[in-house]
Amino acid sequence: MMARGRGSAIGGGSLGVVALLIGLLFLVVATRAPVAGAASYMVGDYGGWKFNVDRWAKGRTFRAGDLLVFSYNRAVHDVAVVNAAAYRSCVVPRGAKVLRSGRDKVKLGRGTHYFVCTVRGHCQAGMKIAVRAV
Repeated sequence: MMARGRGSAIGGGSLGVVALLIGLLFLVVATRAPVAGAASYMVGDYGGWKFNVDRWAKGRTFRAGDLLVFSYNRAVHDVAVVNAAAYRSCVVPRGAKVLRSGRDKVKLGRGTHYFVCTVRGHCQAGMKIAVRAV
């Protein structure tokens, strides 16, 4: 008569399956850890990307990996990613990345990021932000 085994060839029965599942869970958590603490911010809060939004970022702490969400009417606004000089002057250089979906998402890296609306007069009316991520 043959002896019946209770284990499996993979790792010792249910204990092996549990160890395998714990290992997979650890792998998933470990690979997602850098973004686990990331936050998402609606630029301008409930009012969205609008005039006089330039003060919105003051007093907020942003971290690399955080997400900025620009919500606006795409028929009348846009969002350009610019440098410090363009931010100060409200003159968008050729080749600047311009977002136009009306619900743009930008993941922050370390450093200061500058955004303006390219529609004539909007940047001058405060439709711009500078965000520093640590």
